[in-house]
Amino acid sequence: MRAGSGGLSGPVVELGARVRFGGRIWTVAALAPGQVQLVSESGEVAALLLSRLFADAEFEVLDAPRMSRVPPLGLMESLPDAVRERALAWERHVREVETGWPDGGGAAGEPRAEYDPVRTLAQREEAKAVELSDAGIPTSAVTVRRMRSRYRQQGVWGLVDRRATRVRSVHGRADERVVAAVQEVLEAGRERSDGTLGRLRMYTERLLAERYGHGVVKLPSRAAFNRLVHALGDGQGLLGSARQRRWRSARPAPPFVPTTVMAPGELVMMDSTVLDCFVVLDDGVVERPELTISLDVATRSICAAVLRAKGTRSVDAAQLLAQMMVPAPMRSGWPEALAMEHSVVPYKRLLSVDSRLEGAAARPVITPQTIVVDQGNVFISSSFIAACESLGISVQPAPPGNGPAKGHVERTFSSIKTLFVQHVAAYTGSHTGERGKDAEGEAVWTLTQLAEMFQEWIICGWQEREHDGLRHPLMPRCALSPNEMWAALIAVCGYVPVPLGHEDYIELM
Repeated sequence: MRAGSGGLSGPVVELGARVRFGGRIWTVAALAPGQVQLVSESGEVAALLLSRLFADAEFEVLDAPRMSRVPPLGLMESLPDAVRERALAWERHVREVETGWPDGGGAAGEPRAEYDPVRTLAQREEAKAVELSDAGIPTSAVTVRRMRSRYRQQGVWGLVDRRATRVRSVHGRADERVVAAVQEVLEAGRERSDGTLGRLRMYTERLLAERYGHGVVKLPSRAAFNRLVHALGDGQGLLGSARQRRWRSARPAPPFVPTTVMAPGELVMMDSTVLDCFVVLDDGVVERPELTISLDVATRSICAAVLRAKGTRSVDAAQLLAQMMVPAPMRSGWPEALAMEHSVVPYKRLLSVDSRLEGAAARPVITPQTIVVDQGNVFISSSFIAACESLGISVQPAPPGNGPAKGHVERTFSSIKTLFVQHVAAYTGSHTGERGKDAEGEAVWTLTQLAEMFQEWIICGWQEREHDGLRHPLMPRCALSPNEMWAALIAVCGYVPVPLGHEDYIELM
């Protein structure tokens, strides 16, 4: 083996070189194109491909200078500038000690006298330590020797200050036994009523005493303990109100991938909620109404809506199917601007395909393929499922108590509250603390009147409003309205009218 054979500065496999292969020491006896013949110390002969030799996990050319490792450039770039420059400076110092030249062996010019290769390594290490100390960097020969060792093992990364690469724990220097106990107490309290951090500290202390003995493991100070609790619980949904903890625990465990839909009707969500306002029923009773909607996930369109006195029935859910699959007619008193022919929807082109769109309001006609519903009796009733089956629609029940499974429609209810309901007379707020002194006495709208206003608001206040979650593939920076998104997707996926017969429509209604 010759380190500089053929002008190469790294290890070379040549005649007479000693190599490690298969856990044994061999000598190269012959070389042929792509092949090598090895002789072991016991006289055993082996012929194999060079690729097989180089692929061996323990392959090494013995008695040869190690090649400099390729520096981990990505990691080096992530370091602070001062730390990176210090490591690169140490690399030049180490090279000068080992070869005589800061840029490595073979550099032009003569080495400095202190680092001439004719001197021993110990002398060169001592000279480097004196040089750095004189430059204001206190260094000993032992430090230089240690840096040389790190450089041989890890390359320039071994010269990086370890304090800059130290992985910091989210819970600091807390005892791992305390961390485990706090985590266990937090998990056990997920379904319990709210309590203070003082109660949590007492439970943790009790658990440690039972597991390790009284006084063996001491808790940190109260302030440090509270910081540890927040570090462990905030990101896992283990703190907050009992309601928040239950909601977060219902989310699927990560990693999970949200459902992506690319066509109108591919995924539709149905749900009901009680509105935060009072209406006057036919018998004069003042009560909060219940709203049931169907939301198309791809376009965020409110395809249909039914407003009833509290207690939605299965026939109301079936009515949503009838509403969303036929054009919404213009109603008496509505301005002409709400008509589909005046919207962004390609009305004339669609009219040639579906004549039912003549005189329709600017609300999309969407035929659902899959409907996501909760486990309420309204949506899993035999009549609703039978209606969906007759129309070729798949019904997908959401897991019980899993709000995120139908998060789009839940978020839409929140938007309806802020954009519509809070402007209605007799608005109640989300809870009694937000309710006015005489909210019931402010009720002036009947259920029918409020339903009429809501249908009009859907067309002019929701379908034409920009939605941050709707983006055109060719214009990702521009937010679209539900109607604009419907027009864009219809151009890609097409529009296929599914007319309902008179008997089918009446049956659903």
